[in-house]
Amino acid sequence: MFAVNIIHRPEMVPEYSQKVTGQGKAEDMGDEGLLTESLDIFKTQQECAHKYGLKTTIQMTYASLFNEEAVALAKEHHEKYGDEIALSLLGLPCEEFREKYKTKDFCIWMFSMEDKKAIVNDVFEKFHDIFGFYPESTGSYYMDADLINYIKETYPSVKCAVATCWEEGPKAYHTCNNSWYTFMDGGPWAPWIPSKANTHAPAANEEEDSGIVAIPHLSRDLLACYDGNGSNFGTHPQNVLRGMIYDSKTWEYPYLYNLIDQYRYQARFNGDDAYNMMFVGPGWMNKMGRWEAPYELLLKSYDDGCRYYGKLKEEGKLVDMTMSEYADYYRSRKTYTVPEVALWKDILYGSEKQLFWYTDPYMRVGVNMDQGGAIVDLRPYVAKLIWPVGIGTEHITDASYPFLIQEKYRAGYFTHYAGEGTVRSAKVIHGKEEVDLCLCRTKAVCEKTEEGTVLTLDPVEIEFSDVTVKLQTVMTFPEGSGVIRTERKILSISDPDADIAINEYMVGCYGTTEYAEDMTSLELSVSDEMQHVEKIPYEYKCRELSAENAASVSCLLPPVDTLVSMEAEGNKKCGYVKEGYAFSPMFTLGYTGTLKEKEVFTTWLKLEKAD
Repeated sequence: MFAVNIIHRPEMVPEYSQKVTGQGKAEDMGDEGLLTESLDIFKTQQECAHKYGLKTTIQMTYASLFNEEAVALAKEHHEKYGDEIALSLLGLPCEEFREKYKTKDFCIWMFSMEDKKAIVNDVFEKFHDIFGFYPESTGSYYMDADLINYIKETYPSVKCAVATCWEEGPKAYHTCNNSWYTFMDGGPWAPWIPSKANTHAPAANEEEDSGIVAIPHLSRDLLACYDGNGSNFGTHPQNVLRGMIYDSKTWEYPYLYNLIDQYRYQARFNGDDAYNMMFVGPGWMNKMGRWEAPYELLLKSYDDGCRYYGKLKEEGKLVDMTMSEYADYYRSRKTYTVPEVALWKDILYGSEKQLFWYTDPYMRVGVNMDQGGAIVDLRPYVAKLIWPVGIGTEHITDASYPFLIQEKYRAGYFTHYAGEGTVRSAKVIHGKEEVDLCLCRTKAVCEKTEEGTVLTLDPVEIEFSDVTVKLQTVMTFPEGSGVIRTERKILSISDPDADIAINEYMVGCYGTTEYAEDMTSLELSVSDEMQHVEKIPYEYKCRELSAENAASVSCLLPPVDTLVSMEAEGNKKCGYVKEGYAFSPMFTLGYTGTLKEKEVFTTWLKLEKAD
């Protein structure tokens, strides 16, 4: 079942339109031309959806609640088409808001908690005054946990919210001339039930359940967005235009349809369920044009997007839902520990690159098959990290969930001449020769089994000077465990008597940006087979510890309330830890061992809440 949420908002003073329509004029929040154009675009968007038989969720903005025509349209379309009348926490700026709050801030999560509560009360009560009921859905680019908890407690009718924007962090900031202070990397890319502690981290049980179903702000390309600026790669048609991913002569954009179809494909890994959303504010369809595209192309792209969804609906391949309807459906289908999985391939650049994404209440994991199945992104959701956001907190603009591994911000396998980047991989060794699996491109298949989600990589051939090894990797994610099991098996070897060694390792750190954090609170440990523990307090001194037949190796990271550990099973296993240094402020956990033909070396990477 492929579900789509199409969400529109009558944003009376849209950010983008204001800059273009108001060019050369003094700022005027009540400019009649701007208000009229914005409402006309909203009507056009609604018409595009309705003519293809699609219902929408109308997220009324604060400004639109003061506009009688916008209110009347919402009521009419609710009665005529079954559209849901919801409430957005975007679109706050208007004369009334500026007069009351004396600020140009417009991102609800960046306000102080006192102001968040006051704004929520204002907007929700105004909505009730206008419509006679409280909304069942709301949203913003991001909604922090304290905000969601307050809304749910005060307005329990809310069951669904747009709550984060996938990988909207430093990459987006840099492509907006370092001016878009909305850092929110590290969240899920598909619907989830956020925990009370942290919006990004899914709830593990009823006690952690915030009471809402969260959906992402836009359905992103899980490869192109990760590698580059996410604002260019999404099922928002004008994202595709901004990315220049269309034929300038024919005005066609097959990428958009391929992207929607790739989301449909994910149903085979997620209980036959797939999800998509299109959330478009009126500023994107300005009559003056946008993203070097004329208005005619902006309009055509949006109409074509709706037409494609309508075609899928006619063919019985899609169900259009309002946000609250989808929340009810999601609750009826999902249990807390069931993971969300995506096996994603490049559909834009022709690289054949493939990524695997996995998220559950304990972790978010990104696996790169172009790097031999290396883990290139790891977020410890198990910590349910309390991370207040906004004025008056330590994180005014940075709402990202911290990483332990992140190849884009803390390098990866391919690094500078010195130091190491964060990655979880393995090195295969023969004599004095060593090959990192990060150099071995491969592909993978995914399946659900009784053991959990299993990612089976195609075998790779490793050629040493006098021997060739064929090795296969299988990664298993047992449901509800916070554990990743990795098996490396030698399928064949040209010389059965050759000595083959393996070094399974994880290079990690913590943070949300490119910049190194203070590592001095970290503690590295090695537990031997007698459970005797040796420790290294992190002091940037390049120290190492190891133990034959080590029971486990671990790193305690108090700043992110996480304990990450590795265990292993195989011949001649030896566990080790390494402390980094100032130029390479990382830590390393690992195991070495030996392998012969048909033998397996198995490791378990485990995430736990530190306390």
